[in-house]
Amino acid sequence: MARQRLGQHFLADEGWREEIARAIRVSAQSIAPSPLANNAEFCWIEIGAGHGEMTEHLASTGAPVHAIELDARLAATLKQLAKRFPNVEIVSADILESDIAKIAAGKRVRVYGNLPYYITSPILHHLFASAELIDEIHIVIQHEVALRLAAQPGTRDYGYLSVLTQYFSRPELVLEIPRGAFRPPPEVGSALVTLRLPGERAKLPQIDQAAFLDFVKLCFAQKRKTLANNLKSRVKPQLVRQALANLKLRADARAEQLSVANLAGLLQQLGSGPRD
Repeated sequence: MARQRLGQHFLADEGWREEIARAIRVSAQSIAPSPLANNAEFCWIEIGAGHGEMTEHLASTGAPVHAIELDARLAATLKQLAKRFPNVEIVSADILESDIAKIAAGKRVRVYGNLPYYITSPILHHLFASAELIDEIHIVIQHEVALRLAAQPGTRDYGYLSVLTQYFSRPELVLEIPRGAFRPPPEVGSALVTLRLPGERAKLPQIDQAAFLDFVKLCFAQKRKTLANNLKSRVKPQLVRQALANLKLRADARAEQLSVANLAGLLQQLGSGPRD
């Protein structure tokens, strides 16, 4: 039985489980070769293992699988699956309080998760804090949020979450999954998104990560306002307009019109510019 407060929607449809398994290259039927190292050098971390709907697919690769499940009842049931697969470890814990490096124990990491939709953003922030260890993240999330992760500058869905995701990874919306694939069915459509690391961050080694993300939050503080207006608490508007001109961007540009590289360039242009 699903617990609504935990946002549980189990992937009940076997056909869709196979579609996802093929897409992330853990299906016995998949012909796509893995681009990563051999199984001795990487592990899977599964977020929200549920009843083990996808755990068995992950385990069949032979790589270590650390199946994280917050619901203690489900974690207890999953231990039966672990008896069949010695490479599976059941971790009864909250992913947001889990130490990725400790779990991985020196191995490279791939992540799979059917995420509770209401905490998708906090989970991504938590995973990106361990970005140096992770090669790929495959997540089933709300379709609307999936569009935001992969959105391009100048589109309606582009915002802070898009920049955050694309700074750390290269997102791809892989599959759209209907409501009927889940039990109980969610109120909205879902999608499988693959995030391949690294993202734009690898091209911006000179940028301070924390300072950049704080800057991006400020840029998107009020999406309809120009950058000069959103940044006026930090830098005089005329300096913002001059910096934009130096980057060959419009003086009245809004954050949603700038790529990750543009935003990084703007931060560099402004530096610690004068305050009002």
